[in-house]
Amino acid sequence: MKYNSETYSCKLRLKSSPEDDVVPMQPGSGETHVFFPDSLGDDLIIDVSDTKGKPCGRVVAQVATMAEEPADKLRWWSIYREPEHELVGRIHLYVQYTTAADENNTKYGSVAETVAYDIVLEVAMKAQHIQQRNLVLQGSWKWLLTEFASYYGVSDAYTKLRYLSYIVDVATPTADWLNLVHELLLPVLMKSHGTATLSHQENRILGEVEEQIEQTLAMVFENYKCLDESLVSGLAEDFRPPTGLAASALEPAIKLYSLLHDVLSPEAQLRLCGYFQTAARKRSRRHMLETDEFVAGNSEGIKMDMVTFTTAYQKMKSLCHNIRNEIFTDIEIHNHHILPSFVDLPNLTAAIYSVELSNRLRSFLVACPPTGPSSPVADLVIATADFQKDLASWNICSIKAGVDAKELFHLYIVLWIEDKRRALLENCRLDKVKWSGVRTQHMTTPFVDEMYDLLKNTLTEYEVIICRWPEYIFVLENAIADIEKAVIDSLEKQYVDTLAPLKDCIAPKKFGLKYVQKLAKRNSTCPYVVPEDLGILLNTMKRLLDVLRPRIESHLRSWSSCIPHGGNSAAIGERLSEVTVTLRAKFRNYMQAVVEKLSENTRMQNTTKLKKIIQDSKGLVLESDIRGRMQELNDQLIGAINHMHKVSEVHVFVAICRGFWDRMGQDVLRFLENRKENKAWYKGARVAVSVLDDTFASQMQQLLGNTLQPKELEPPRSIMEVRSILCKDAPRQKNSGFYY
Repeated sequence: MKYNSETYSCKLRLKSSPEDDVVPMQPGSGETHVFFPDSLGDDLIIDVSDTKGKPCGRVVAQVATMAEEPADKLRWWSIYREPEHELVGRIHLYVQYTTAADENNTKYGSVAETVAYDIVLEVAMKAQHIQQRNLVLQGSWKWLLTEFASYYGVSDAYTKLRYLSYIVDVATPTADWLNLVHELLLPVLMKSHGTATLSHQENRILGEVEEQIEQTLAMVFENYKCLDESLVSGLAEDFRPPTGLAASALEPAIKLYSLLHDVLSPEAQLRLCGYFQTAARKRSRRHMLETDEFVAGNSEGIKMDMVTFTTAYQKMKSLCHNIRNEIFTDIEIHNHHILPSFVDLPNLTAAIYSVELSNRLRSFLVACPPTGPSSPVADLVIATADFQKDLASWNICSIKAGVDAKELFHLYIVLWIEDKRRALLENCRLDKVKWSGVRTQHMTTPFVDEMYDLLKNTLTEYEVIICRWPEYIFVLENAIADIEKAVIDSLEKQYVDTLAPLKDCIAPKKFGLKYVQKLAKRNSTCPYVVPEDLGILLNTMKRLLDVLRPRIESHLRSWSSCIPHGGNSAAIGERLSEVTVTLRAKFRNYMQAVVEKLSENTRMQNTTKLKKIIQDSKGLVLESDIRGRMQELNDQLIGAINHMHKVSEVHVFVAICRGFWDRMGQDVLRFLENRKENKAWYKGARVAVSVLDDTFASQMQQLLGNTLQPKELEPPRSIMEVRSILCKDAPRQKNSGFYY
């Protein structure tokens, strides 16, 4: 074709064919090509370009126009430039249009028979009310369509494809629809893959049908937990929890997908897996809606009342359970062996659920930070840890950025313990102690019981944490040890005035002679009386050692079973043992100081000084005379014992009495050891020891009765050593110590 002395090129295609299915031709070259229009409504499109490839215009030749006068083969067609629709030239085109009626040649010619078949099919569809869940033609209409297709040579592939084109318009994600589509499509695809080929018209319909079928398959797979055969639409409109059963539509959907795709190809496998991943994201998103209000705007530290706080954490707990149930349902569906082997549904969906749940938990904890292991928080910790544990027990592969309960809560747990430590240390400050001068039924200060109740409650609170992550035992133990030390320090500060008189006995110092004489003179007129507050302090320390602290240590050591085999369970309690050693040493020192003070009282007067009494008994013959000289000391001892019984509880009372008894025996022992060769004082010493034994044993028995253990009435070590000296043949016991 020549125009303005320029050479042009043309690209020809049918309107019904893909845009890239073009045939290049050169005007005047004599080239020919056979096109197969779909119907009379098809067009032959010719795009004209210049030598540089610049578009000049387009010719649209209607097939219907060619069919009206098939004898008129050579025609002029106008060339228009779009979108102005400006006439820019004409082209001389030679077209030969032919048709054929037999089935083998339908792809070459007229489609009048198929148009007629379409009309009959449409009437049949309307007559039998073909719609959703009513998909199959029956009776006379089915017979008529079969006979019509046979008589007019409409191919079996065309009848099935045309039927499919109606069916896909009323598609539902249900087993009946999917099975029918598979039944109709299978022979068509077998023909297209075999020696026979589909006509261009059939290929076009197949392409359209496949696209719509793919959309329905996507609907099935992306909503595989919402499918419901009992509903007309086949899809539940409301969001329902998973049932654990595979939907009836799932198996035929997989079969149909396998028919349309080569499931051995990576592309088809990725596509199918992608559908299930989309389903998981949709369901995850739906579950997340319940907690969106708490992370809106990702604001940190939302202020909320306790009811709202509890509700928020309960919803997060429910979210963990719901996501857990989703994965468990996927395991159950997977175990039905419906899905292809390459679809590992539990791992596929768990990777999405776990990551999204982890992200939501992290955002939630930032927006609504937990202040401690309260009941709602503990429930969420349990739910999160159990979720992670369940995934591991179900052999779900490790998920990057998935739920890691310990990692999510670690910083909060450390902060909780530190905050609790600081709060309890604050309670130990002297200005915060409320119970000064008050005592309990145990004759102790309520401050200690209150503090150890708080410690016990703390351990109970952290039970849920330790049982899952026992490594926090040591963090908690360090905090408790610090608090216990603070309790002891607070006790000493609270009773500092009471303890002041005992300091000289606890840590003896070197004084000048004048000061010692002055002190001795003062003491001679002011005998020491154990204050009631000192009794409270000693009783409290004893209760700490025997009752309160062992409870804490026992609770702590009971967690050793939580430590995995090979862990350092032996290290549990080491810090608390250090506190025990310190407390026991302080208690021993105070008890010894009290005993020493009571002993000093007996040496203030010559009439009660045991050494003086024994010395003066040298010339006495009768035992009664010696006992008479012991009477004033005996009365003083009885008074001291009775007073101690009033201010101290049983165990402290027994320990001090036996310590006092032992201390008096030491005075006798030292007296005799300095006079080993002179036995003149043995009789006096023997009587003195007898009086001491009778006094202490009888008074303790009288005051305590049957609560006293037999071994507590046995003479202390110093008395036994005195007796060994007085009895030549008895074995000596050289060790001496303080018994309590």
